[in-house]
Amino acid sequence: MVEVRDVHYAVGGRPIFAGLDLTVRRGRITAIMGPSGTGKTTLLRLITAQIRASRGQVRVFGRDLATLGGRGIYALRQRMGMLFQNGALLTDLDVFENVAFPVREHTDLPEALVRTLVLTKLQAVGLRGAAELMPGELSGGMARRVALARAIVMDPEVLIYDEPFVGLDPISLGVIQRLIKHMNAALGITSIVVSHDVQELATIADDSYLLSGGRIAAAGTPAQLRASDSPAVRQFMTGSPDGPVEFHYPAPDYAAQLLAAEEP
Repeated sequence: MVEVRDVHYAVGGRPIFAGLDLTVRRGRITAIMGPSGTGKTTLLRLITAQIRASRGQVRVFGRDLATLGGRGIYALRQRMGMLFQNGALLTDLDVFENVAFPVREHTDLPEALVRTLVLTKLQAVGLRGAAELMPGELSGGMARRVALARAIVMDPEVLIYDEPFVGLDPISLGVIQRLIKHMNAALGITSIVVSHDVQELATIADDSYLLSGGRIAAAGTPAQLRASDSPAVRQFMTGSPDGPVEFHYPAPDYAAQLLAAEEP
């Protein structure tokens, strides 16, 4: 469904990707992991054609994104669903209208069918009874589930989750985990989950990729990544503060910089 081949991308002269390669296979849950700042969200922006690689190729549904114009990109995005990191619900619309929003924007379906679609998706995430609530009346876990109902209301072929577990209590986290697994199987879709939560991903992912240094540091099942001999992979999978992934962002010599700041 998604192929990334030898992709290079930089921001302000700082390389984010330097020869990135990965494949998202149809019908599977693919986890994209890595420490903060390794380009996980940037990868999603490349896959959804919000930005373009400076070199290499990104193919989605067999189409090279670099060859698509605006109309082609919009058509491609309609085949995708996106669960944003913060839910991104429209605060002036109730739950029902938040879920209905993509349907009203992209189709001319009669109101009765829109209502059926929305209630069906809310039922799938366990929130049909919350249809009339406003976003401000929802807990964090409920808001994430409403956002998931909105992401699947157009029956996408690919469903993308950007940090779906952030800020959730253990019960809400377990519910989201179960929904991701259930949606993938019940709807026959392909899921891409971007997160740094190793334990949560290990319970749902079919394939996993670990980003580091602008490339794929490791790939395989979660169990295979845990068994890796690579120091960088082991550090991330175990959450160790010591290892190749440094705490400090590259900077000039600390003492020299402090002395320079004291000079008149």
